[in-house]
Amino acid sequence: MTDQETLELEAAAFRRLRDHLRNRTDVQNIDLMNLSGFCRNCLSNWYMEAAAEKGIEMDKLEAREIVYGMPFPEWKSKYQTEATAEQKAAFEVNKPDH
Repeated sequence: MTDQETLELEAAAFRRLRDHLRNRTDVQNIDLMNLSGFCRNCLSNWYMEAAAEKGIEMDKLEAREIVYGMPFPEWKSKYQTEATAEQKAAFEVNKPDH
C-alpha cells in the first residue's frame, strides 16, 4: 500500500467514526471516556493539534464543530445530559492522562 493510499484509508476511517458519533447523540461523552478513554472533545482536540502541526489556525470551537457537525453549544443543549454520580465516580477512576 502506498503512503497516499494509507492516508486516504485513514481519512475515510476518521470520517466514518466522526459520522457515527454524530449519529449516536444518545451516547454521552462521559460514557465514551469511561469505556474507551476518549470522547468527541478529545477527537476534536486531536484534530485541532493536527491542524496546528500543519500551520493551520483553528480554535477549540471550530474543531468541535467539525466533529459534532454543529456548534458545540447547540449540540450540548440538544443532547448532553447531566452525568450521574456513578458516571462521575467512574470518570475519576478512569480519567485519561491526555
